[in-house]
Amino acid sequence: MRTALLAVALSAALLAAAPAYAAETRIPERSLQQAAQLRERALADDTGWKIVESLTTEVGPRLAGSEADARAVAWAQAKFRELGFDKVWTEPVTFPKWERRGEQAAVVGAHAQPLAITALGGSPGGTVEAPVVRFADLAALEAAPEGSLAGRIAFVDFQMQAARDGRGYREGGAIRAKGPSLAVRKGAAGFLMRSAGTDNHRVPHTGITRFDEGLVPVPSAALSIPDADQLARLAARGPVTVKLALDCGWDGQYTSHNVIGEVTGRSLPKEVVVIGGHLDSWDLGTGAVDDAAGVGITMAAARLVAQLPRRPARSIRVIAWANEEQGLLGGKAYAEAHAADAGRHQLAAESDFGAGRIYAFNTGAPEHARAATEQIAQALAPLGIEYAPDKGSAGPDVGPLVAKGVTWAWLAQDGSDYFHLHHTADDTLDKIDPAALAQNVAAYAVFAYLAADAEGDFGSGAKAAAP
Repeated sequence: MRTALLAVALSAALLAAAPAYAAETRIPERSLQQAAQLRERALADDTGWKIVESLTTEVGPRLAGSEADARAVAWAQAKFRELGFDKVWTEPVTFPKWERRGEQAAVVGAHAQPLAITALGGSPGGTVEAPVVRFADLAALEAAPEGSLAGRIAFVDFQMQAARDGRGYREGGAIRAKGPSLAVRKGAAGFLMRSAGTDNHRVPHTGITRFDEGLVPVPSAALSIPDADQLARLAARGPVTVKLALDCGWDGQYTSHNVIGEVTGRSLPKEVVVIGGHLDSWDLGTGAVDDAAGVGITMAAARLVAQLPRRPARSIRVIAWANEEQGLLGGKAYAEAHAADAGRHQLAAESDFGAGRIYAFNTGAPEHARAATEQIAQALAPLGIEYAPDKGSAGPDVGPLVAKGVTWAWLAQDGSDYFHLHHTADDTLDKIDPAALAQNVAAYAVFAYLAADAEGDFGSGAKAAAP
């Protein structure tokens, strides 16, 4: 009998010592009912559109490290306060500063004509006039003999295909990231690529590249897709020479800021749900779909939650990340600054794939929180969003935080035409559908509210070790 009593006592002690996150996480019925009302209210609200219009009109393009970057940081602080966020603050993000000052290219010789190009971020300046060697893809460039491109310009002519999930960017982006260094290793004096895009407009797509350590960088640029077609046709006719002249390059260090606004939770204010988008953009357009839309969607969603008669238990933190475009630098800085309190982050999601309608949802939550994930999915279903339990991943700036143990959430936007606009002069406000933007705001509002009001933890146990 005594043994039995000891066993019972031991079991009770173990249960008492078990961390709270191991219990099944659920969302109260009252919260689900409130979310249904929030969803309909958000669909009729135009705050998201007004925020995107304000950022793209009053600040415009926001190249990291530029004068407009500083204006964007000031704009974001003012906008959070105007929207009534309880707390607003900034956190520094320091990085090398790259500048674009001028760029042009042309075919020279018998078929002389201008080419529409843009320098890749990270390219050095310089002028190169040399024969062009065309490669169908990155693998073909990699297979070129060492030294075979001495005194020549490498031209990688890979065509991305449009897809709802943007899967073609995996290869298109890899050409931009790896191609210039690979070309240098083969002896090239310059690098050109067909833009990593899916449009047929004469607008080239920029984006960051980095040269491997120990290499001497060469001028590197992207051709608009029609110009890539033109250069490929000329190359098929015989030798073709291009003159590429870039005025750009790195110029010291710059300190920007992540701008953060928080809606304080009613009972667990130190625990947070993170949503957001990145504040910077490339300099060719006004950064509407990439990523003023993400900033507007998440700011508006949190504002709608703040206006509810009963706040969620946890706080909702909206982050306008700095310098995502040149290497997720704001996301990395936030993750490092908050490494010690990563366990207080309930879920994290980023809107950074334009403003197309959200069509799928999932989280990376462990088994004990799958029921709550399904409950959120059910609340999102009236918006045309399906539950995709075997899909999804962290957004770009959320990734470093997830690496610290925070659970990701995924609200998949339809990116069928995203790479028509991505990193181009065509990335402007008129490309955003207000109704699709409102659907995004509604989805983020419902998701953030329910995640913040769940009974239990979406995490994997980091919370138990948090101070």
